[in-house]
Amino acid sequence: MTLTNVIEVLEAAYPPGRAESWDAVGLVSGDPAQEVRRVLLAVDPVAAVAEEALDWGADLIVTHHPLYLRGTTTVAATTPKGRLIRTLIKNDVALYTAHTNADVANPGVSDALARAVGLVGDLVPLKPFPDDPWRGLGRIGEVAEGMTLGEFAAQAAKGLPRTFAGLRVAGEPSRPVARVAVSGGAGDSLLATAAAAGVDVFLTADLRHHPASEFVESGGPALIDAAHWATEWPWLDSAASILHASGVTVETRVSATVTDAWTRGY
Repeated sequence: MTLTNVIEVLEAAYPPGRAESWDAVGLVSGDPAQEVRRVLLAVDPVAAVAEEALDWGADLIVTHHPLYLRGTTTVAATTPKGRLIRTLIKNDVALYTAHTNADVANPGVSDALARAVGLVGDLVPLKPFPDDPWRGLGRIGEVAEGMTLGEFAAQAAKGLPRTFAGLRVAGEPSRPVARVAVSGGAGDSLLATAAAAGVDVFLTADLRHHPASEFVESGGPALIDAAHWATEWPWLDSAASILHASGVTVETRVSATVTDAWTRGY
């Protein structure tokens, strides 16, 4: 298989045209004609992930987050990103990114998150595209049986990879939960949409104090705030499954390296 073969499968599942205008998705480095036998999937393009790729003998790293989101004027080894690019190029390891185009895909980042925290049945976008009701930001689903907010939070914590911060919950633990909205990554912008959707809980990441406080005070759904990295990590296995289902003959590995920025507290 060539890198071009793998990219064709990824872009069929995660069309670059669906990415936000400010985003930077697609091939970051690598020769489209190079052979690909092993693909490492990770959330972040960081040094620890590059080391894992080299140790395993990967030919391609597929990440969710872009390496250069705002552009750059240098790839000198005096910067962390410059060192990363130099390491990948020197070792013939390609780097490919699927970011907001993977967020809105069907299945995409939020589908994987919804299943990881135990949602069942059909999943529908929280904020669907006007031209495609099955694609869009976030997902809404049901819990398997009636449970409380405290019980659902415990279930979600078991389904997500562990991070230092764990889950933060806003709402009465005894509150009944049946319908849940989730969105992988930062979900501040979807608070009003979640309230209008009539869900009992909105689970996402990177919620700020003032918007969350005002949201809860206004009588909106309960909130569960998880680590950004943890909400997007379940997608890696989904992306690997899509590669295998396509018939692409590559070996895949989901990185177990925790790249969440927060590692301890005092």
